[in-house]
Amino acid sequence: MTCVEGLAEFVHASKFEDMSSKAVEQLKIRVLDSLGCAIGALQSQPVKSICKIESEFGGLPLCTLIGGAKTAPDRATLINGTLVRYLDFNDSFLSKGETCHPSDNLASVLAASEYAGASGKEFLVALAVAYQVQCRLSEVAPVRDKGFDHVTQGAYAVAAGVSKALRLDTAKTANSIAISGTSLNALRVTRTGKLSNWKGIAYPFMASCALHAAFLASEGITGPLEVFEGNKGFMDSIAGRFEIDWQKENLEAVNRTILKKYNAEIHSQSAIDCILSLRKQGLRVQDADSIDVRIFDVAYKIIGGGEEGEKKLVRTKEEADHSLPYILSAALIDGKVTPEQYLPQRIMRSDVQALLKKVHIVSSSELSKRFPNAMPCEITIRLKNEKTLTKAVDDYEGFLTRPMSWADATEKFSSLISMFVDEARKKEIIDAVAHLENIEARELTENLVFT
Repeated sequence: MTCVEGLAEFVHASKFEDMSSKAVEQLKIRVLDSLGCAIGALQSQPVKSICKIESEFGGLPLCTLIGGAKTAPDRATLINGTLVRYLDFNDSFLSKGETCHPSDNLASVLAASEYAGASGKEFLVALAVAYQVQCRLSEVAPVRDKGFDHVTQGAYAVAAGVSKALRLDTAKTANSIAISGTSLNALRVTRTGKLSNWKGIAYPFMASCALHAAFLASEGITGPLEVFEGNKGFMDSIAGRFEIDWQKENLEAVNRTILKKYNAEIHSQSAIDCILSLRKQGLRVQDADSIDVRIFDVAYKIIGGGEEGEKKLVRTKEEADHSLPYILSAALIDGKVTPEQYLPQRIMRSDVQALLKKVHIVSSSELSKRFPNAMPCEITIRLKNEKTLTKAVDDYEGFLTRPMSWADATEKFSSLISMFVDEARKKEIIDAVAHLENIEARELTENLVFT
């Protein structure tokens, strides 16, 4: 048996009863959080551009687009996936060598579930499968330092989750995962240097292709079953050797994912908490002479000006939400980090552009040893009168040590959708998600039509 055939057996055998009540609850919280992020992004220009192209191409009205209308499953995956991802406000999974966003799998699994007439339980299991596959591969087979993006492991996760939602047998599931994993290897340049719109579209694009692979496999198209361990396969070419005994896996990885309190890259969350605490001490922005930040190495590398690029030249939303100097400066001036902080006119204002140049970030080996079990950060603000303010934090509300409750998630959801959805429809969506195990997947998607 090849590795992908073992994975396919795990996918095929997984059932709702395998999930703990905690996993079910946490998965529903992430569904609600993801839908809030998606609805909040409905007016974003990249989404409008994609919708224009896909509407010109056409597509049978088989799956619901968030907000309204229907299209083909792969196009629904691309559009809905971009909606979930665009704000960069959805969940994350942290491991030492890789960070990913497992809710990026929602759009593909939801489209497949709606297409297949799946129950809410089947949808939740398929989504849990995708979470498990992506999180475990991120843990044992990180690819970031090899120059590849976390989207690469997602190709296996999407194919697994979609195959489950489509009720494919073990053989077709293995071929689905093999086709997708072989074909969809993404480069890390997506998130280095001058950032582009592709930062928020790379995973949805891959997911639409991976979903297509599952449909091909459902009609008997075969793929290279030695995709993991074979000559010039994933291990040989990218990840190196690793082992996962899929027969010993469960559906609990969702319990180790975290949610964002602030609309910013995940590794910035504790630092934002830290600087907002300093702000509450009566600090006036004009009195700040310099802002010194000590943080763990992964945050420094990705958003602090380390190996993935300089972070003080900020002109676009994509550059801003991946720049710790910008994020902390906006938080200190505005007292919040929401989608509003990434409007073009906010990004280019002189106050934040001047302040971000005073932010100095260093990687601390001491703090790095504590990641990912903590997200430690220490900020010292030196004032013009030569006094200093210092604060250190280990986590934030939404991290594993202080997880968001259903009430917290509902509050975040409500704040994101208020411009687009009335109170009656908001309640219907929340109720549908809360009772997903008792309804059909299509009952959820029906509530996502409101424009």
